[in-house]
Amino acid sequence: MSPPKTTKPLATRILWGLVIGVLAALATLAIGVPFPAFLAFMQKVSTALFDPFGQVFLRMLFFVVIPLVFASLASGVCQLGQPGKLGPLAGRTFVLFFANMLIGAVIGLVMMNVVRPGRHMNAASTTQLMAEYGSTAEKAIETQTGQPALSLSTLVDMFMPRNLMGAVAGFSRGTLGDVLPLILFAILVGVAATQLNEERRQRIRNGLDDIAELMTRIVDMALQLAPYAVPAMIYSVIVKVGLDVLLSLSVFVVGCIVALALHLFGTMSAWLWLIGKRSPAAFFKQIRPVLVTGFSTSSSNATLPTALAVANEELKLRPSTAGFVLPLGATMNMSGTALFEGCTVLFIAQIFGIELGFAQQAILVLMAVLSAVAVAGIPGGSLPLIAGLLTTFGVPPEGIGIIIGVDRILDMARTTVNVGSDIVVAALVDDQIGRAEARTSGQD
Repeated sequence: MSPPKTTKPLATRILWGLVIGVLAALATLAIGVPFPAFLAFMQKVSTALFDPFGQVFLRMLFFVVIPLVFASLASGVCQLGQPGKLGPLAGRTFVLFFANMLIGAVIGLVMMNVVRPGRHMNAASTTQLMAEYGSTAEKAIETQTGQPALSLSTLVDMFMPRNLMGAVAGFSRGTLGDVLPLILFAILVGVAATQLNEERRQRIRNGLDDIAELMTRIVDMALQLAPYAVPAMIYSVIVKVGLDVLLSLSVFVVGCIVALALHLFGTMSAWLWLIGKRSPAAFFKQIRPVLVTGFSTSSSNATLPTALAVANEELKLRPSTAGFVLPLGATMNMSGTALFEGCTVLFIAQIFGIELGFAQQAILVLMAVLSAVAVAGIPGGSLPLIAGLLTTFGVPPEGIGIIIGVDRILDMARTTVNVGSDIVVAALVDDQIGRAEARTSGQD
């Protein structure tokens, strides 16, 4: 009896697909030097065959953007119950969650503005990309100078249009503000649900979770095509644009990893030392199993049991603190994801020659933080949300195909930051509660 065949993990197959696509494209370019007709023929094959196949994969992700953002974000707010009843534990937790994701997103955008990986492509390569995907980009560039300056009036229009359904229906047009009303509406629905009695609130949350789960399964279905769509898309881009895209992509990957490491071991170390009065080196040694599990699984949800065990056994945190902060963090404290989303949008915008000004990048930071809350804690869960952000800022969402092949590597890195910051926040909240209890007992 022959041994059963083993199936390689999806991540491995995607990476191998990326390698095969790059090698095939390099071979095609090499053959195209003495035989230009062959290169021209393969470019036509890419347009007629590989690009449509890649679009099937991408548009399965685009399908789920609207329902996934709404259901996930509304459910995330709904699950809080009535925050006022949770007391200081909830207040401290949410402040640190928001500050953590905000700082992460800012670090990512600063890194992309300094490194500017999208600017490693020459003018001819950018022109070729514009010819392939640039109708949306050209429209965004043309309208940038005509956009009104930010004011209270324009902010109200962006977040609260007169017709919510019209804004959502116009999502594919790629105009700034299309996703903003949806995010605000989802938050309002979640807040309204917290005002209902427990039974009705739970019923609404279950319905939202069911929708989010269905959308997540569609993402899983799309990812099953990734080992075949990734080589098709990267091959098509390289044979049409040239090697510049590989250089830009390499700089992007390195820049993202450096930014993620800076946030985890820089920002979190500063928090541990200044707020928690803890040794960062000793702390990261204690939580090493959490970081390893997060890196290997690329899933905040799959890392939660390890995080709870480390919090109780190694860090000696109060069970009530760990039991509240860590499960909530696995759902909504996604600083690595917020950082990555901002980096990706800015990188692809740079490739298409779209300049996002300071005001637009400030909005991008806010949207990256809010949309990161809506990301499912599974591998590849951020891809539909990034597609939505690209459309919002007038960047062709098809540009996400450029980074799909390396997303798995970056997914492992950003999940490590997500779970690491979760347990840092849990430790800080526990320390603050301990000091507050000590002051109260001293007064008594």
